[in-house]
Amino acid sequence: MGAVATPSRSSVAPLFLVDGFNVLWRGHFGFPAPIFSRDKQRNLTGLFAFFALLRVTLRDDLDTDAAEVCVVLDGEHGSADRKDADAGYKANRESTPEALAPLQFLTPMKEALDAYGIAWVEIDDAEADDVVATLVHRHPDRTIRIMSADQDYYQLLDGDRVRIINRSRKASKRIVTDLEVLERYGVTPAQWPDFRALTGDKSDNLPGVKGIGAKTAAGLLAGGLSLDELQESGRLVGTKGAAITQAWDDVLRWRALSRMRRDVPVAWQSTGQPSPALPRPADVIEKLGMW
Repeated sequence: MGAVATPSRSSVAPLFLVDGFNVLWRGHFGFPAPIFSRDKQRNLTGLFAFFALLRVTLRDDLDTDAAEVCVVLDGEHGSADRKDADAGYKANRESTPEALAPLQFLTPMKEALDAYGIAWVEIDDAEADDVVATLVHRHPDRTIRIMSADQDYYQLLDGDRVRIINRSRKASKRIVTDLEVLERYGVTPAQWPDFRALTGDKSDNLPGVKGIGAKTAAGLLAGGLSLDELQESGRLVGTKGAAITQAWDDVLRWRALSRMRRDVPVAWQSTGQPSPALPRPADVIEKLGMW
């Protein structure tokens, strides 16, 4: 009996991974106009916007063949481990009822995804980016696109295989590649957590080293250097070098917080087949009986 052939990348549909909360929040707070129920009593903007953005991205921005879609959601306790390691992690995120308003759409969003045959994953003790990173790692021969405006995903970029689609950018700039990151920031995707540890990350409330900007950090990491090699490189000189040395333990902790896990136990299994097309967002709302 001959060996079983391994499916080639071209024989399976590309994998389209959606950072669900990122799209939902940006849709709810950044959609061009609010969307209300017919009686004007319920604001449905987040739900409508999520499906509108997903549909138009798959239709207009995907640079691959029809894809298998999986929406990935943050677990309720997904950031607990990182917060235990650093109490400041994401401590700048607002928790007012207004800021958390998109949460009301989670249940109907999942119901609609199920109704239209779109997969979704939510793991209670895992953040969405760790699940996405795990799925990217699990499918090393698969063409993958990630829908998010979160720059943390830059560490996953990999040539034409893994790219990011960011709809907050203008149409001609929505696809983010590893080459763009290298040209713009002077670091490779593998260096991104090291870079963020030095410069900080406002979105995750990581302060970085005082006085170390993007240009300085890129210079220190030039040539593919990692933080593990930096102390012996002879580059930590002057006041900036002293600042990094003094904050070294913090820098290593910030890098650990920035690094995505690739070992989350994700039960969902890809089919390798393209997902069904989504209807107009108004039809989704109608199907849910929420108009």
